[in-house]
Amino acid sequence: MQLALNLAKKGSGKVHPNPLVGCVIVKNGKIAGKGFHEYFGGPHAEVNALRQAGKNAKGATLYVNLEPCNHWGKTPPCTEAIIRAGISRVVIGTKDRNPCGAETGSEKLKKNGVALIQNILKNESKKLNKLYFSSIKRKKTHVILKMAMSIDGKIATRTGDSKWISGNRERKFVHRLRTGVDGILVGINTVIRDNPQLSSHGMGKNPVRVVIDPYLKTPKSGNVIDGKIPCIIIYNNKKVKVIPKHLKNRKAVRLAGLEPGRNNEIDFKKILKTLNKMSICTLLIEGGGETAARALESKVVDEIIFVIAPKIIGGRDAKSPVEGLGVDRVFKAINLNNTKIKRIGKDYIFTSTLK
Repeated sequence: MQLALNLAKKGSGKVHPNPLVGCVIVKNGKIAGKGFHEYFGGPHAEVNALRQAGKNAKGATLYVNLEPCNHWGKTPPCTEAIIRAGISRVVIGTKDRNPCGAETGSEKLKKNGVALIQNILKNESKKLNKLYFSSIKRKKTHVILKMAMSIDGKIATRTGDSKWISGNRERKFVHRLRTGVDGILVGINTVIRDNPQLSSHGMGKNPVRVVIDPYLKTPKSGNVIDGKIPCIIIYNNKKVKVIPKHLKNRKAVRLAGLEPGRNNEIDFKKILKTLNKMSICTLLIEGGGETAARALESKVVDEIIFVIAPKIIGGRDAKSPVEGLGVDRVFKAINLNNTKIKRIGKDYIFTSTLK
């Protein structure tokens, strides 16, 4: 089990929001196979170890620091692979508290005649994934909407140019902000127009990239699917019939198809529910005006951060931070609470809560 824990640590920084998992298969006192979860969206530790063990997995004992999964995500359930390989006994470090699946991995294995030994190096196993266990306790994802704009409320010129409205010190502030959230979300228009990296730019932990891309238009050259940082792409599963080749089985990319709602759009509440199940419990929205409008209209935003630069862009066709239809009467406007303003360099950071 200690070897499984050591293997699991090799996935640090590469598998978030998934947990760190290592696996060792032993037969006749010798290691037949070992593996770990190497990157988000890739094969789980058990599958990598089973592949290495091959036929020697039959009748062997499998050691894993976290209870094998029993639900379909980007990969099939590990329980099915274990049962199919003929493993006779599974030794587990600690239970998985993720509520996915109708029954737990342990229950599925027991039903299929696999012997179980649990809670071996339990404290060490729980400590290794303390952030994962902490995140799945939260039932609602906390949403922060961040926008940078000129003092006359423009996020880009009429030609779409937006680099750079804010100053260097403000951009460093945002990069640090990204290190404290689980995910960062933009719409497909931002991906196509700006080709953003959506990273912390070396300031610390990178958040998981999340892209709302209803028709899977993310280009092959998009930075969001470079495989360096996990990326979740939300798409309309009623409209997309064929997955583009460059997105199929792409390293560190997970496709999440959701049913559309009103106006054939994917409801933000459905998106957040899906992301929460993936342990994205804090989300930073940095998309354009349409994405911001949909998030606000869905009433999912908990707080806002508006960066206001002392610049005037002008132009009736220039992009604004919140688009959509807007309200038809002033009394219907969204009221903000706990407003605070501070200065960073030449820019002003306006923060507030909505609930």
